[in-house]
Amino acid sequence: MSTRKRTSKIKDPQAQREAKKYEFPVPSREAVLLCLEKAGQPLDFHELCKALGVENERDQDAFARRLRAMERDGQVLRNRRKRYGLIDRLDLLPGTVIGHPDGFGFLRTEAEGEDLYLSAREMRKVLHGDRVLARVTGIDRRGRKEGSIVEVVERTNDSVVGRYFNENNIGFVRAQDSRISQDIMIPSGDEGSARSGQIVVAAITQQPTSRLNPVGRIVQVLGDHMAPGMETDVIIRMHNLPHQWPDAVIAESDVIGSEVEEKDKHGRIDLRELPLITIDGEDAKDFDDAVHCQREGKGFRLRVAIADVSHYVKPGSALDKEAYTRGTSVYFPNRVIPMLPESLSNGLCSLKPDVDRLCMVCDMQIGARGKINRYEFYPAVMRSHARMTYTKVAAILVDRDPELTRQYQAQLDNLENLYQLFKVLHELRLQRGAVDFDLPETKILFNDNGKIDRVVASERNDAHRLIEECMLAANVCAAEFLAKNKIPTPYRTHAGPEAEKLAALREFLSEFGLNLRGGNDPHASDYAAALEQVAGKPVERLVQTVMLRSLSQAIYSTEEIGHFALAYERYAHFTSPIRRYPDLMVHRAIKAVIASNKNRSLASRMVGGRSNKGLTSKVVGEVIGYKPDNPLEEIETRSQHCSTTGRRADEASWDVIKWLKTEFMLDKIGEEYEGVVTGVTNFGLFIELKEIFVEGLIHVTSLGNDYYHFDPERHLLLGERTNQSFRLTDEVRVRVARVDLDEARIDFELLEKLGSHFDELSAPRPGKRKQAKKKKTGKREGKKTGRKKSGQAGGKRGGSQSPNKSSGNKSGKSGKKSGRRRKR
Repeated sequence: MSTRKRTSKIKDPQAQREAKKYEFPVPSREAVLLCLEKAGQPLDFHELCKALGVENERDQDAFARRLRAMERDGQVLRNRRKRYGLIDRLDLLPGTVIGHPDGFGFLRTEAEGEDLYLSAREMRKVLHGDRVLARVTGIDRRGRKEGSIVEVVERTNDSVVGRYFNENNIGFVRAQDSRISQDIMIPSGDEGSARSGQIVVAAITQQPTSRLNPVGRIVQVLGDHMAPGMETDVIIRMHNLPHQWPDAVIAESDVIGSEVEEKDKHGRIDLRELPLITIDGEDAKDFDDAVHCQREGKGFRLRVAIADVSHYVKPGSALDKEAYTRGTSVYFPNRVIPMLPESLSNGLCSLKPDVDRLCMVCDMQIGARGKINRYEFYPAVMRSHARMTYTKVAAILVDRDPELTRQYQAQLDNLENLYQLFKVLHELRLQRGAVDFDLPETKILFNDNGKIDRVVASERNDAHRLIEECMLAANVCAAEFLAKNKIPTPYRTHAGPEAEKLAALREFLSEFGLNLRGGNDPHASDYAAALEQVAGKPVERLVQTVMLRSLSQAIYSTEEIGHFALAYERYAHFTSPIRRYPDLMVHRAIKAVIASNKNRSLASRMVGGRSNKGLTSKVVGEVIGYKPDNPLEEIETRSQHCSTTGRRADEASWDVIKWLKTEFMLDKIGEEYEGVVTGVTNFGLFIELKEIFVEGLIHVTSLGNDYYHFDPERHLLLGERTNQSFRLTDEVRVRVARVDLDEARIDFELLEKLGSHFDELSAPRPGKRKQAKKKKTGKREGKKTGRKKSGQAGGKRGGSQSPNKSSGNKSGKSGKKSGRRRKR
């Protein structure tokens, strides 16, 4: 076949779309892929231009940029002969490199399937996080698919944070991220003012090759190793967290000012006389919600007022773009990186007492049994009547502290009504079958020198739960309101367990004689019922942990799959626009619907009136800032981005906490402690020390002179010769053997096993276990299984969870400054 025939003109299937998006359109990606498919072999640039009708120089330059973008995205490959070919035809797998501290790595492929093992030799070509194309070269001795890197598609490390060393006149930076195992060489003269041992940021000037280490230049000295606050500065840069405000953002926030202008109060409901109050932690500064409750007959009227961030942060503005880039505020134990400048987050948008503030209100009428009968959203102006804390509210409502009761006499009716409503909503939550993984949380306390003083338990009281229920109610109303009006929105979704994890969970529970109902489609109520059987027993934490790990993480998505753990068919985030971008999108959508309804009566605007139709195209501009061809796709893209930034924020917070706890243990080598097994792996046991809440590892080689085998389904390490077993929640006594601050690692030596809670629930007799196995594959007793699933995580206030957890509290707000936020 001649080249001329192979490169005959191709009609672009997306020509109209490209013409709408660009003033000077070039062939779409689909057209390029179709052209290469029809050609049946790689083509060079000029052959592609001829086949796709790209003739003038201006269009060819633009087309070349598109091809480079397709290379970066792993859609095509330009070979050494400078010809473009289809990735799948070349038997190449695109993916992201995941490094290991020991020098080898893996390729996390973008297609479904297992990861490829990359040898240390292959890893010399790349750094952790790089995107590459690889080819399967065989199976290694451990049965893993082994790969060879063919092409580096995208280098993702422009700079590295780490410690600078100068040994024998050779300078290098050892990356703080242990997944980057190669040292970055620093030529003489490029070290700047850095001294050996200091923490620095090195810009990479030459990427690694199969023969040479990466080369860099020190562009910033962060400070001395172990200086106060250094751990946070390092982690911020390790996770590439945006932490400096662009000039345009500062300029916009300066123009907004610090006081609510009179003109901005017009057209709003005046709630300044309503005694709304805020309830937060002692060290909170950004107050984004206020509540008020009054009795109406046998029911309640609950108003949840949320800071009206959308009034100040307009779509497409510099503030909006930066907020979207950040996605969320990041809370560390001793520092916060806000999503919005402090003049807004802690100032004009914060619902401080005794000052006028703009807000969006969810006004709910709730029946005596907790059902939300009607609700309405409207913009208002408010004035908080008190800034209260969880501790004080619990002391008033639960402990009946007489002094605090007198001090807050003016707020007492509101508090009592809120408490009564909380009891009703909490009972309804139990009836709904929502599951609450109330695992222990900790808080880090610092001394005057900025160093960790101690780690203490952080407890949730009824005041936390009271606010959580109020926020959950408002979030559910927001989701229902936008769904009713057919507005695409970033729902907070949490899917039920996957089949493989569900099977493993049932196998584990059967060891305790426990049965998880629900067949192949269990509901949150089935999880709650299983947890109820171990409530209050020492083994409860073990069962909670394993059940939690069987669930996926909560994400933002336009799909209405619901929230599994909360047992809601729809759920959205409305209550924290100061610190979460999806909440800001939800506010914009709600306000756009309200604006379209402004001529309708109050009664018809309440739920029960007719729903809007055909608003999507009009509202989408308010929601995402501009009108793309496919608004649903754009909102889904933004939802995925916000899910990613949320995970990044959590991981950064966990890394700082891990570093701080490691530093806390530096002077405790040789000391003995009692602890609890919190994790079981094939390489050892993770132990959390009692009372000081620090976690470390007992390596499997330190368990004794035996061969230990790992049973992942039973979360068990079992000795082959001694039959000695270790599993979650076992109690042990250990000695601190090693503390490595650079790797944030603590190693323990096992002194003795103190006891196990596993035998607390006797396993069923063999006959009964067989019967239980047979039964669990059948239908649910007394219930139909066609109910719609709901999903988990993300709320307004929160505590903590590890990367594989998805529990939550207060619809989002939480013990914010503890650095650990519970997610719903």
